[in-house]
Amino acid sequence: MDIKQNILDAVNEWLTPTFDNETHAAIKELMTTSPKELEESFYKNLEFGTGGMRGIMGVGNNRINKYTLGKSTQGLANYMHKVFPNKDLKVAIAYDCRHNSDTLAKVVADVFTANGITVYLFSELRPTPELSFAVKHLGCQAGIVLTASHNPPEYNGYKVYWEDGGQIVPPEDEAIITTIENLNYNEIKFSANEDLIHYIDTDVDKAFIKSSIANASFDTSAATKENLNIVFTSLHGTSITLVPDTLAQAGYTNVHIVEEQRVPNGDFPTVKSPNPEEPEALTMALELADKTNSDIVIGTDPDCDRLGVAVRNNEGQMTLLNGNQSMILMTAFLLEQWKKAGKINGKQFVGSTIVSTPMMMELATNYGVECKVGLTGFKWIAKMIKDFPELEFIGGGEESFGYMVGDAVRDKDAVAATLLICELAAQAKAKGSTVYKELLQLYVDNGFYKEYLVSLTKKGMDGLQEINQMMIDMRENPLKEINGQRVIMLEDYQSSTAKNLLTGEVTNMDIPKSNVLIYYTEDGSKICARPSGTEPKIKFYISVNTELESVEDFNEVEAILDQKIKNIITAMQLN
Repeated sequence: MDIKQNILDAVNEWLTPTFDNETHAAIKELMTTSPKELEESFYKNLEFGTGGMRGIMGVGNNRINKYTLGKSTQGLANYMHKVFPNKDLKVAIAYDCRHNSDTLAKVVADVFTANGITVYLFSELRPTPELSFAVKHLGCQAGIVLTASHNPPEYNGYKVYWEDGGQIVPPEDEAIITTIENLNYNEIKFSANEDLIHYIDTDVDKAFIKSSIANASFDTSAATKENLNIVFTSLHGTSITLVPDTLAQAGYTNVHIVEEQRVPNGDFPTVKSPNPEEPEALTMALELADKTNSDIVIGTDPDCDRLGVAVRNNEGQMTLLNGNQSMILMTAFLLEQWKKAGKINGKQFVGSTIVSTPMMMELATNYGVECKVGLTGFKWIAKMIKDFPELEFIGGGEESFGYMVGDAVRDKDAVAATLLICELAAQAKAKGSTVYKELLQLYVDNGFYKEYLVSLTKKGMDGLQEINQMMIDMRENPLKEINGQRVIMLEDYQSSTAKNLLTGEVTNMDIPKSNVLIYYTEDGSKICARPSGTEPKIKFYISVNTELESVEDFNEVEAILDQKIKNIITAMQLN
């Protein structure tokens, strides 16, 4: 195949003496054996998305390697010196179980120290939320975690955190990206100052666990905790380093760990995908739950920021909760605990995102607190905490199986969330209820909201073009009707406008720009379309709702909502 000139130019740069012999050899191998792979590796620069920079490991400017990470780190170091003049700069670095995460973390540490910045590097793999905690705990200006979350084994990634413990947001992100893009690879300083690297572990672990227990446990008796029968799986990831200890120190001793998935392993050998959003990932945990007659199953992704939860339904069978359901349950539980403690006075808020269930707003209203809704990603919830210091943050989440409890960690945190859902389950069991029954009662009290995610994978350069065209078509030729229901409102977050399709009135939205479209229909349905910021996918988030008069009507009403979702998928040709 003919190789385009822009790709040849990029390849030739990587064949200069700036890059090592190993890189040269790998590129030459691709040139002779895999020209398509060569094109994929060099056709663009790897970009920052909603979850930082994430990609396939390999050579090239569109791959994760020592040079792309080195360039990002050099740019970040330059930016830090600019915005924090005359300060002794400090950065915390953590990494997960993925192949090369430890060596890439050391490369990143080397570049920082070569630029005179002190580094606190975790001596072994640790959960992402602990890195967020460590940034504030150690008084750092920034933090880095090497992880690709729940992506396949060939991926790795690089998340950047700022001094508040949250991921970078505007204007820092754009300024940092500009600084990186203006760099040449030969400007990267790789020669470490080892005196500036400090290895951290147990002391930070202890502080993190103490903080997690303080934020996510309430007045639950020791006997109530011991009576909860738990199955936990780390899915070969980092959570094994902290979740069992956190549960034990909080008083949860009846915990069965899926031993086959206990050892961290970047190949994730027992699952197709280490993603607790995928039911298959929790198969072994569900089998263990039936053997041990457990009440609840919890599984976390490789970097321990997402959690999947399964509980027993009214027939006693294990059923998986989706991310919206677990978020609603945890938020309602937190709000109830705050109410019991007399801590709600109208100066509190919970956080959610535009792709998550609107039921969060109903819950907040019923408890007299505000619900702030931001763009996709927990960095926007962290920004809410920073932007509204006069308000107390109770908790928040989004549909992607993540939750944030309080503000000690400014990112989704499966350690605290695991403890919180256990508190909820233990207290429900003690009063003769279940997590499932608590969820159904929330539907009766707040309205029955049902969500469904359609995720279409479009890999590579051609896939990216296809995704872009789908968004252009939906933007330029918006649907007037979906499933027989008129579309009454179209929100376009790229132009920051909301258009009433019945009156033609256009209003401006005060929210950062993002490539997202949301359709609202006259029966209260909501369909959101957005390209993923971290995976080669376009996602459609569907939300429908109706009233639920009683718990006894649940199955019948759920069937009606399920059919409505199927009809929407068919009408939009998403199947």
